Amino acid sequence: MNSTYQQPAADDARRMHASREELAERIARAVPEDGPIHPMDGLRLHRATAPTELGHGVSYPALCVIARGSKETRVGNRTYRYDADHYLVATAALPYATQITEASKERPYLALVLRLDPLVVGSVMVETGQPAPRGSFGTPAFAVSPLDADVLDATLRIVRLLDTPADQRILLPLITREIVYRLLVGEQGGLVRHLATLGGETNRIASAIERLRAEFDQPIRIDALAQELGMSVSGFHHHFKQATAMSPLQFQKQLRLQEARRLMLSEDFDATTAGLRVGYDDTSHFSREYKRLFGEPPLRDIARLRNASPGSAPM
Repeated sequence: MNSTYQQPAADDARRMHASREELAERIARAVPEDGPIHPMDGLRLHRATAPTELGHGVSYPALCVIARGSKETRVGNRTYRYDADHYLVATAALPYATQITEASKERPYLALVLRLDPLVVGSVMVETGQPAPRGSFGTPAFAVSPLDADVLDATLRIVRLLDTPADQRILLPLITREIVYRLLVGEQGGLVRHLATLGGETNRIASAIERLRAEFDQPIRIDALAQELGMSVSGFHHHFKQATAMSPLQFQKQLRLQEARRLMLSEDFDATTAGLRVGYDDTSHFSREYKRLFGEPPLRDIARLRNASPGSAPM
């Protein structure tokens, strides 16, 4: 009797092990060298043969599944750790820091990131009768949950499409919708539903995030922004920090510093010009803030990045 009850769990474990091994093998074949590739619309695959240093970026709504290895992502004062047994969901564009924590030449880090379209989420919610979330935006924009067999199976079928390019146009949207459905009925369904919400604090905080991203180099007036959104200053601060794990000023600062880093690394700006471009009038203040976030002064950090290997990639 006892073995009968344990059989479904044992079957799921065997199914997941086989799916995970196949997923790892297919990603390894598709990405023969360290770094990311974008083989299909909305899909990124990544490989690394060693742990990486802390890298910085700006997230986007996505599902992250690791086939082998582990990773750590920090958003504000929150840290998310995930591996081959756990998936990560992100539902907003937030500054973050991330690093691969487990990888080797023998067993490289292998992972995929699938972009989540809010319009698709909303469409699946309507078709399946999923309720829109009510109340305040009290849900963080990132979450980690145990990976289940159904989500793993669907992500594997997406990667299999690499072998049949003629099928991608038809099947990729269908499998993506299935993944969205699996997420909606899973542990993080409430978080994913926020992607499609069209009212209340959710929409207002999303609007604030987009506003700050678009105008990151401009002075920020919290009282005026809160008033435009129809919120009190304290309410705005509270809901913004619940969603992003940082204050609006911290959010803006990280965006500014990441853009300054990009300008110096990709467009050969000097530190003074990059600081001015992103809104810093005081070069010394810019250098102090830069070192606080990235660990080194601008010139030393950029020199290090130019000599670094391409192991680190977003999410």
